[in-house]
This record gives sequence, C-alpha cells and structure tokens, in this order.
Amino acid sequence: MGILDGKVVFITGAGHGQGRAHAVTAAREGADVIATDLDRPIDGVRYRLATADDLAETGRLVEQAGGRVLTRIADVRSSEDLDAAVAEGIETFGKIDVLIANAGIFTQAPFWKMDEQTWDDVLDVNLKGVWRTMKAVTPHLIDRKTGSIILTTSVNSVMGNPSAAHYTAAKHGVLGLMRSAAQTLGPLGIRVNSVAPGLIDTPMTNFQELYDQMAGHPGADRSDYDKAALHYGILAGQGALPPETIANAAAWLASDGSYAVTGQNIVIDAGHTILPGFNPAPVALH
Repeated sequence: MGILDGKVVFITGAGHGQGRAHAVTAAREGADVIATDLDRPIDGVRYRLATADDLAETGRLVEQAGGRVLTRIADVRSSEDLDAAVAEGIETFGKIDVLIANAGIFTQAPFWKMDEQTWDDVLDVNLKGVWRTMKAVTPHLIDRKTGSIILTTSVNSVMGNPSAAHYTAAKHGVLGLMRSAAQTLGPLGIRVNSVAPGLIDTPMTNFQELYDQMAGHPGADRSDYDKAALHYGILAGQGALPPETIANAAAWLASDGSYAVTGQNIVIDAGHTILPGFNPAPVALH
C-alpha cells in the first residue's frame, strides 16, 4: 500500500533531476504517471537539459517501481503540446488526480547586462509555463471536483538572488500564482500548494559555472562544490540534497494525508533560509 494508490500524476520536466524523482516516487507510492519533458536544448542554458532518451529512461524507472506510465515530449512553452499530453493521459488512464508542475530552467547574469531573450526564456518556462500547465489540467480537476496541484517554486521565491533576478522574479511569480489558484480552486475541492527546493543535486546545479560560484574561485571541481555545499544550510552534514527529498514532500502534498493543506509553500532547504547571514562585501560611504 502506498500513499498514492489509485492516483494518476501528471508531471512536467520529468526527463531527469527533480522531475524524474517525482515520477519514480509517485510510482513507488502506487500512482500511475504521465511524464512529460522537452527534448532539445534552450539557448543560454549552460547545463544539460533532458533528451527523449532521458524521458524514456524515466519511463523505464517508473515501470520498474511498479507504476504504469505514459511518456510524451511536451514543451511547457506550448499550450498545444500540454493540451495534447493531458488529453492522451486522460484517455490512457481515465483521469488525472495530481499535477506536479516541475519544469524549469536556470541561467545567470546581472539584470542590467541581460538581453531580453534571456529574460523572456526564463519567464516563459518558469512562470508562464507553469500557468500553461495548470490551465491544461485544471478544467479536468474542476469537472471531478477534486485534485491536488503542486508547483515547484524555490528558495528564490522567498528571497533574492543577486545573479539571477529573472529566475527570482519568475519564482516569486509562481508563489503568487499558487496562492491565487488555491483561493480560486479551494471552493471547488482542489488543493494547490508548492515545494520550494534549496540546493538540490540535479543537472541544474552540476555545471562549471555553479561549481566556481559555490567554491568562490575559478576551476573548481565537484569535490570543491560538495565542500562548499555544506555551508549552504544549517543541518549538520547536509549539502546538496538528493532530488528525492523534494519528491517525498510532493508525494505527501499529493496524498489524501494532506487533505486540509492548501495555499502553502513548503521550503526544503536544510535550513538555508533561516541562516542569519552576513554582508560578504560591506561598503563604507564617506
């Protein structure tokens, strides 16, 4: 018996990283899975995005975990892709109970040096893509008068990021979208919540630029990153967290055990957001 027995879960960004963890965890907890992702790069994204082969591997892992699965290439920048995936999922499994809107990308640049395309790409995937995904699934949940929607925000939904203002703006937007949707859909029997990951060990956090940033010097490697990551939170021994940490929380929010929880942003960051912090580069005005 799993906490998601009999449920059908629709997941975006399921090709690897957190999305794959959501898919496999849902299957282990008894759910059937509709797994979607992109199959091509996005200009300016410096880490490896998912491929069709990655999504197929997610499907294999879901089946290995005991779930039925439908995998479909779908770009969250396309309502047509999402509508088609939702329709096929309902045709295949008869329903959708849970949406995990997980797809997202990350890039860095000072906001005043950022070109408009870079800004637009991050907002289009990370905020508008979440809206499109919700828009595709919500009418079905309304018809059934039940459901759980879980959005991926970030610690950057509740704090700033000096090197990624566009990402931070998008994640603040997702938080506002979650709270507004929870107010709209609550009277219809649908819960809406979000999970706010801290530093998670996925392809999004495994590339040279982030290694150097975390370690504080150029030419850093993974071991430097691992050491630096121990400073990120306050819990002893916890650095970059495995993606299953987020998936376990999302599974609970998807389950009937969280029947009275809506409009909440669950921060999972090993205590990063409660650190007192300090000003690393104080400036004296004369």
